[in-house]
Parts: sequence; structure tokens; C-alpha cells
Amino acid sequence: MIAVSNVSLQFGDRKLFEDVNIQFNPGHCYGLIGANGAGKSTFLKILAGELDPQTGNVIMNKDERLAVLKQNHFEYEESVVLDTVIMGHKRLYDIMMEKNAIYMKEDFSDEDGMRAAELEGEFGELNGWEAESEAAILLQGLGLSDKFHSLKMAELNGSDKVKVLLAQALFGKPDVLLLDEPTNHLDLKAIQWLEEFLINFENTVIVVSHDRHFLNKVCTQIADLDFSKIQLYPGNYEFWYESSQLAARMAQDQNKKKEEKIKELQAFVARFSANASKSKQATSRKKALDKIELDDIRPSSRRYPFVNFTMGREIGNDVLTAKNISKAQDSKQLLKDATFTIAKEDKIILLGDPLAKTALLEILAQEIEPDEGEVKWGVTTTYSYFPLDNSEYFEGNEQTLVEWLRQYSPEDQTETFLRGFLGRMLFSGEEVNKKPSVLSGGEKVRCMLSKMMLNNANVLLLDEPMNHLDLESIQALNNGLAAFKGAMIFTSHDQHFIQTVANRVIDIREDGTIFDKMMNYEEYLEWKEQQEK
Repeated sequence: MIAVSNVSLQFGDRKLFEDVNIQFNPGHCYGLIGANGAGKSTFLKILAGELDPQTGNVIMNKDERLAVLKQNHFEYEESVVLDTVIMGHKRLYDIMMEKNAIYMKEDFSDEDGMRAAELEGEFGELNGWEAESEAAILLQGLGLSDKFHSLKMAELNGSDKVKVLLAQALFGKPDVLLLDEPTNHLDLKAIQWLEEFLINFENTVIVVSHDRHFLNKVCTQIADLDFSKIQLYPGNYEFWYESSQLAARMAQDQNKKKEEKIKELQAFVARFSANASKSKQATSRKKALDKIELDDIRPSSRRYPFVNFTMGREIGNDVLTAKNISKAQDSKQLLKDATFTIAKEDKIILLGDPLAKTALLEILAQEIEPDEGEVKWGVTTTYSYFPLDNSEYFEGNEQTLVEWLRQYSPEDQTETFLRGFLGRMLFSGEEVNKKPSVLSGGEKVRCMLSKMMLNNANVLLLDEPMNHLDLESIQALNNGLAAFKGAMIFTSHDQHFIQTVANRVIDIREDGTIFDKMMNYEEYLEWKEQQEK
């Protein structure tokens, strides 16, 4: 258990928290959510004791241990991987070091013997004899086999270092576990392993993540940071999002009687409860949902951009044909004899090597030429392309955002129209006079999406469109693309997005050839699992 009492924090005129009182209990995984800049990571630092609030305090039993996912990937460069994991339990690791130092002494005294006996006793109580095997199991679960365990951290690449630091946080069954974006840089298998680990974890977990699928899978409660307070909601992220939308609709409908609203809420809760599985997480969520009342759900202050892709003309049956596409880069064969056609209702997720996926989208968008093969677009098609790297559209640009957007408008739109369009993408008031060169990563993505929406294309090519976006923009983009009537080819690491949009999979294999199948992502994962057995 960990709790905060009357916690407040303010930076200058900006108030992050005001008299926050909340308790996080064992057996629950709390998803801490809030708009960008609301203070989610700052709150985790307060819980971890890395930052002092201006008022209030953090309460935790003195015999309980807290573990945090470290963000400095270069902190342990000279340490061995297995040791780095065990360092997650500081007291245990300190005992190991002191015990080993005593046994290394040449002049072993009676006092040393007595001290060693004390340390051995505590070492056993802390399950020290199982430490190395537990650390190894965690590393293997995250995809780091035995050959990595004796290496120094400096010998690992960036994503593998992240896995070691995650294993470090999970090590030794901490009483309270704080995870800030734990799925970043993890592959799908590692994420799935982490989900199962947290579902079966019996203590307290508080996690910040932009991965909605992950939040939906592991969370029993959502801790919503809004209006400088933190409010607990039962269920996962999807339940919080849908219930906050329901609350907003109810608040607008002043004519609806309370009894009617209660019935609507009961039907809404029943729909979510019906999806409960036998897992501990789902059972815990269902119990909480059954107790929810009308006053428990509240409209959110979140602002969601308006994402709506419309087609300027209907798309015909002849969309695109790619024939024998091959492409190599730095002696690596990215694509080899890739041949496929696209139908007008296809929503294709590209899987495989990131360089190969980007190369294929660039070839389809006619940004680069293939080494061999050809691409032929249908006469009724117009496509719009979202590149992985959008920097060329913004660097050194001294225009205002209105002027920047005008150059991509197919017609001579008025300033009022362009300002309104930008306003729907959350650029309001004087923000439309910003220079493109000073925008944040998320703001640049929203500008690129605005540019694409003005194109009214009937085919969308999207390379990781959700990078740099906050949860609100991710949700809005997901909804907008799910509603799009044209064809789409996209890459993404967002499982929820893939599962709700894709109806076809093209997987680029290591040799550059493709696996192409009309199936959704879940069906593909099941098929692939069967193939690997």
C-alpha cells in the first residue's frame, strides 16, 4: 500500500496538484492517465521520493519496498547484466556484496564469522539463494537469453538495456511497483510477457503508458489526473474513456430524467461487465463496475482533436498493383520480389523490419524508386502519405501555421476556414501564429494530419502516425481512421489501433519476401503462434 495525503505542487503559476489524497492498494494495477503536461511522471517521482511536494506527504509502511523503472539507460554501464537486475533489491544486493567481501578476506576473524552468519540469515530471509535464478527468469521472459546475462551493460543495445532495467524493477516482488512507459522499445513478445507478469502480480502497481492495449489488459483501476486532482475509476482505460464520453453526453442532455440516465449507465456497465474473463484483473474490475453509481462518472476536461478523413471522390476497384518490388540498402535486402494488389476496402497493417516497412511505403508514395519492379496506381485513386520522418516539412520554416497549412489546401481557403481547421486540431487563439520550426513532436504530427485531411485522398499511407501523440490524440486518430471509407496501408506499434482498423496483414520476412493474408491482427497472431509450435 502507498498513499498520499494533502499533496500539492506548483511550478511558478502552474498548479500541478492541489491537496491530492489517494490510496493505492495491493492487488490492483492503477493506470495513471492525464493530458500531456498534467504531471503524471512528476507524480511518480513524488511517490518514489525523488521529488518533494510543497505540501503533504507520501505514506508507506516502513517494512515495504518500492521499485521504480529507471529512465537512465547508461547508469549501469560497467555492471554485469545479471547483477544489474539484482540491484533492483538494494538491501539484498548490499548483503551479497558485503558477504562476498568477508569471505574473500585472508585473515578471517571471529567477528567476521559472526557478521557473515548474520548476513547469511538475512540473505536467506530475503530469498537470496534464488536471486540469480529469478533474475535469469525475468531476463528470459523479456527476450534476453543466457548469453546476455554475463555481459556488461555497455555491451547491450538501447532496447536490450531497457529490458534489463525493467527486469530490475520487477525483481524481488516489490510491494509497490512504479512503471513509467514500460512498453517503450519492447517487442510484441516482451510486451505480452510483461502483461501476464502484471496480471499475476499480487502487490501494488502504478503505471503510466500511452499503450491503450496494455492499459486495457493490465489495469483494474484508472487514476485520472485532471483539474489538479486524482480521481479513481474502476475498470481499464477503455471503460474510463467510454464512461467519460457518456458523462459528457449526459451533462449536455439536461432534459433527460435521472432515472433514464441511471438505466443508460446500467446498460453501459452491463456491456463492459459481460466482457469479463476469468483473469484476476477482469474479475476485480467486474466487482468494481457492479458498484458504480451515476455520480461516480464525470466528464473530463480533456480536449480531443477532430480527426476526420473524407474522400474527394469515390475509389474504384483498381486501386494499386505492386509487382516484383525489390529494394536493398547498405547490402541488406529489405524487399525481394514483393507482389500484391490492393482492393478499395483494404486496411493493411505492415509488419516486419522497420527499415523494410518504411522503404515499401516510400516506394508506394513514389518518394524513392525500387531497385526492381513497378508500382501502378489506379486512375481513380489519390493518395496521401504520412512519413516516418516529417522534419523536412518544418525545419527552418518561418511561416505561421495558417500560412503553412494554406500551401497544402487544394483550394484558396480563407484564413477563417484555416484557423477553424487548426482550432479543431487543438491550435487555438494565437497558437495559429506559431512558427512550424518551434512545434513539439506531437504538434507536428497534428499538423501533418491536418495537411492529409485537406487532401481528401481516398488512399492513406501512414508510417507510425501515432508516434509523439498523447492518449487523447491517439484515441481521436484511431476513431478517425477506423471510420475512414477508403483504402489504407499503415505501420504502427499500437496494438489497439491495429486490432480496430486492420483487416489484412502483410508481413515482410527477414529475406525481404512477404506473407500476405486477408485476416485481422488477432487472427494473424493466432495463426503465427500455431506455426511456431
